[in-house]
Amino acid sequence: MGSTKYIVIIGSIMSGLGKGILTSSIAKILQMRGYNVFPLKFDGYLNVDCGTMNPFRHGEVFVLDDGTEVDMDFGTYERFLNISLPGNASITGGKLFQKIIEKERNGDFLGRDVQFVPHLTDEIKERIRKYANETKADIILIEIGGTVGDLENGYFLEAMRQLAREEEVVFIQLTYVPSISAKEQKTKPTQHANRLLLSMGINPEIIITREQEELSEDAKEKIAMYCNVNKEAVFDDPLVDTIYELPLVLEKQGFYLIIAKKLGLDEKKEADWSEWKKRVDKIKTPKHVISVALIGKYTKVKDAYVSILEAFVHAGAEVNAKVNCNLLDAEKINNENVSEILRPYNAIIVPGGFGKRGINGKIIAIKYAREHSTPYLGLCLGMQMMVVEYARNVAKIENANSSEFDDKCINPVIDILPEQQQITKKGATMRLGKYIMNLRKGTRGYDAYNEESVFERHRHRYEMNPEFTAKLLEAGLVISGIHPKNKITEMVEWKETFGIATQAHPELKSRLEKPAPLFIALLKAALKNV
Repeated sequence: MGSTKYIVIIGSIMSGLGKGILTSSIAKILQMRGYNVFPLKFDGYLNVDCGTMNPFRHGEVFVLDDGTEVDMDFGTYERFLNISLPGNASITGGKLFQKIIEKERNGDFLGRDVQFVPHLTDEIKERIRKYANETKADIILIEIGGTVGDLENGYFLEAMRQLAREEEVVFIQLTYVPSISAKEQKTKPTQHANRLLLSMGINPEIIITREQEELSEDAKEKIAMYCNVNKEAVFDDPLVDTIYELPLVLEKQGFYLIIAKKLGLDEKKEADWSEWKKRVDKIKTPKHVISVALIGKYTKVKDAYVSILEAFVHAGAEVNAKVNCNLLDAEKINNENVSEILRPYNAIIVPGGFGKRGINGKIIAIKYAREHSTPYLGLCLGMQMMVVEYARNVAKIENANSSEFDDKCINPVIDILPEQQQITKKGATMRLGKYIMNLRKGTRGYDAYNEESVFERHRHRYEMNPEFTAKLLEAGLVISGIHPKNKITEMVEWKETFGIATQAHPELKSRLEKPAPLFIALLKAALKNV
């Protein structure tokens, strides 16, 4: 047995219960007491990573410092814990099967028929232990994607059963307690789910419930009785005003004492939540309200822009403001209606994205922001479109465009990165992960960060074409940030009004305790218009 202890969080009854938020909250409770805590997630899909997934189907693709494209829950982990996670914290079915087949082809299993048990389960346990060793974690929290009974996560549950025989492991079941007429809470679905877990050799020692109203004492007693846990080990995961309140809610219910007893931790350790509470209070009772228009492509699915929305929560708490960020479909914006649509907003943001759908609407919105002095922030594609708009309407570069949308464009002010030109595979081939950016003093970008060099995460194939740099500078565009090695333009600005855009995705590094500087700068500029 190793020195690292493990907490495994399993979802039952239904998906969408918030395992990522619960995992993050538990991790925060332990981190606040000085434990070195790291989350790890298993996802059953056969993609090697999330890079080729459509945001409509799976929510946003989150990118780590090392360039690994992962599930959006990793954004929640980092935002709660204020740490940067490594790529091997994400274990997908695709990664596992790819490795097993590679080993089989290399002859590692000569003479053996390769099976789920022991070969696949051993691979899973080996990766978990390696991760624990590399992070030097006191406690690893393992979130199992999907729901109990799903075909694609059965082998992972079996690996967890085996791990519990070899290491110190506590299983936590997150479940849902539905209500019918007269607010009668029904625990039978939870009982059945628990029996299913028991049939797999897994005994949840802590049960956490979601429900429409506060968990009743009667329901809690039934769950304890029929699911073989103490009543004190049944916890309520209620609706909260902000997700960052959940650790405080679990603390009030005495969660740490129970988990400490289960894992043999110091039961007397205290946590200082004062700063965390201050930020939560600012989220719940802000002094100001700021309206932001997000001009995007995936506006029917909020999860496609979850990191941006959370970055506004963090920056809003910093400037004591609630940010109402409305997702507006770029395809519905044109020259005739742009003023009517965008006039009510204090600021405008254009996020990243791929493909030409909605591009004209984004450019029209950026032009409106520039001409009407509405504070603007562009991210990745939002920077590229800011450059295209400026090239067309200020620098008067005829037919200026991005070669992503018109490969025969005669003036591609945005063009594919040289290292991307020969790439044919789609997975993990973009400019991904953490890159340095040097900021020029005297610019809004420098003032936002107050540093000469910063690191931000990237996910793109195209850049501002250096062949047009001189013309754009002559027309008045400000380049405030560059990559020092190959001189890629990382950040641009307008001179006259607050308009700033970056090729990076600063929203990916925003945390409640350390908000993204550009989002703070945008909100400070927007407050002048409130």
